[in-house]
Amino acid sequence: MSQYDITIIGAGVSGIFAAHELASSGLKVLMLDKGKKLGERSDSYIGFGGLGLSEGKYNYTNDFGGELERKTGYDAALRLMDDVDTILCKYGGGAAELYSTYDPELAERAREAGFGVLTTKTRHLGTKLSKAVLECLYDYLDSHITMRFEAEPVRILRKEDKRFTIELEDGSVIDSGQVIVATGRSGNEWFNGQCESLGIGRGEARVDLGLRIEMKGDQLASILQRSFETKLSFEGEDFTATTYCMNPQGRVVLKLQEGLAMPDGQNFREKGENSSNLNFTLFVPHRFATLEEADTYFKRIVGAINRGRDRIAAQRLGSLRRGAEYHCSDGQASDRSVKPTLEAEFTELREEVPERYIEATLAFLDALEKLLGVPIDEDTILYAIDGKLYSPAIETNERFETIIRGFYVIGDCSGTTHSLSQAAASGIYVGRLLAGQCSLESL
Repeated sequence: MSQYDITIIGAGVSGIFAAHELASSGLKVLMLDKGKKLGERSDSYIGFGGLGLSEGKYNYTNDFGGELERKTGYDAALRLMDDVDTILCKYGGGAAELYSTYDPELAERAREAGFGVLTTKTRHLGTKLSKAVLECLYDYLDSHITMRFEAEPVRILRKEDKRFTIELEDGSVIDSGQVIVATGRSGNEWFNGQCESLGIGRGEARVDLGLRIEMKGDQLASILQRSFETKLSFEGEDFTATTYCMNPQGRVVLKLQEGLAMPDGQNFREKGENSSNLNFTLFVPHRFATLEEADTYFKRIVGAINRGRDRIAAQRLGSLRRGAEYHCSDGQASDRSVKPTLEAEFTELREEVPERYIEATLAFLDALEKLLGVPIDEDTILYAIDGKLYSPAIETNERFETIIRGFYVIGDCSGTTHSLSQAAASGIYVGRLLAGQCSLESL
C-alpha cells in the first residue's frame, strides 16, 4: 500500500494549481486522474488539464464565474486570481494579452437601457497556447510530485486513524493523510456516489440553456469600441439572461458534451480564420433540487433538438419575430446579410425550444436595440441550443473542507466555482493552506 500526505483526485485546472502550491512544500503528494496524460489526450473534458485545454479563457472577476469570494472574501478572491495569472505567465501565458472589459460610459448607457454590465480582466490563451502552458506545468509537477493517469478511484474510505484509503479500479490501494477532490463537472456521477457513502450533503443544481446568436460583425460596434468583449445581464419578469462567450469575428462551431450536440463559439484566434460575423450565447439559468433533475431536464431539451444525431436547429430573427408571414428559412441564401458559420437545420424554433428561452431572447434583443439605437438585423441567426452544466453545491467550510476533517472539494465539482480562473484560484487557496504557507487571515 502506497502512502502519501495528500492525494489530489482530478488533474484539471483546480487540481493542477493545488498541486503547484504543494509541489515545493516537502509533503508527499499524489495526483490521480481517470483520463490520460496531456500528450495522449483525446477527450475534451478529462485528462491532464481538463477543460483548461479548451480555449483557455481566464476571466479574473467576482462579477461572474462563481462565488469564490464567499469562501475567501471579496478582495482575497481577486488577489488569488491575480496569482493564477502570475503562474500562467510564468509558464508562458503572457504571450496572450491581458485585457479589461471595463467601460464606465458603456455601463451608464447600458443601465439606461435596462442592462447590467459585468466586467472582468481577461487573459484568453486559446487552445494552442493553453496546451503549451499546460505542458510546462506538467513537466514541473512531474519532477516534484507523483502523478498517475487512467487511475480511477472506486471507493474512498475514512479509517479509524483519520487517514483515508483510496481503492483504485486496478485493485491497488492508496493510503493518504488528506484528500482533495478536484474532478470538475465531468466527475459528477462518480462524486455523487462518494458523497452518499461518506455522508457529505449536496445542494441544488443549476443548468444554463440559451440560444447561440450569430449577427453581423459590426452590429455591436458602438458598444465594443473600447473592449474586445462585453458581458451584459438583463433582468426580465421571471428570468435573468446573460451573454456568454462573445466572439467578434469568430465562428459558431459544434460542441459535443455528454453525448449531445450543441452550438458553441470559437474565437477567430483559434484557427486564424476571421469571420464577418459576431456570436455569443444568451444563457438563462434554471435551478433544480437535485443533480438528477437538472441532468434530466438538460438531456430532454437538447436531446429532442438533436433527434438522435448531431442536429442543430436554427432560425432567422425576422422569422422568429414575425412568424409564418416572414419567410426566412433559407440559411444559405446568398443575399442574406448574415451567413451561417455552422451547418444547421433552419426551422421554427418555437416548436423546438421551451418558450422561456424564446421570450428571454426576444426581450433581451428588444432592450439591446434600445442600447444600440438601431435595429438588430433581421437576418441574425439563432441556433438551438447551447448549454452549460454546473455541479451541485457541496457542504464545505471557508477552507473548502467538508464535514469530514481532511477531505477537501475544490474547483467546479464544489459547486462554488464555475470558471477556469476561480477553479484555479480555489486550488491555490487550498494548496497554500495545506502547505502551511498562509492562514485564512493573511489571504
